[in-house]
Amino acid sequence: MQMSKLNVRKLKKLRELVLDMNKKYMRIKRSTKIRSNITKQSKPRLSIFKSNKNIYAQLLESNGSKVIVSASSNEKDNKLDNNNIESAKLIGKTIASRALDAGIKEVVFDRSGYIYHGKVKALAESARENGLVF
Repeated sequence: MQMSKLNVRKLKKLRELVLDMNKKYMRIKRSTKIRSNITKQSKPRLSIFKSNKNIYAQLLESNGSKVIVSASSNEKDNKLDNNNIESAKLIGKTIASRALDAGIKEVVFDRSGYIYHGKVKALAESARENGLVF
């Protein structure tokens, strides 16, 4: 029995949807595992989030109830493209300087389930170079 082209397209879309959902599920699973270890420590948490267009970084209290400082690539100060490695380095520098101004030097890095590569790595190394310890 031969399948029509329409059914083949539907199956391909369904397969892509399942793979995308699995990718999101695995990131959330990694994130919860990492966060369970981080919350045991009493240091502030440097949490990041990547969207398709922007990169966000927040420094949260150890219990996660209050944002101390934040930086993102969609702020008016950032003149670079919103979602590239250079922008991530600038966000790391900005979050480090704001944290030092707030009197925070030691933090715990929460990569939110993202692989430590590319933009995540650039943001973390830039924050370390500019004075944050983690």
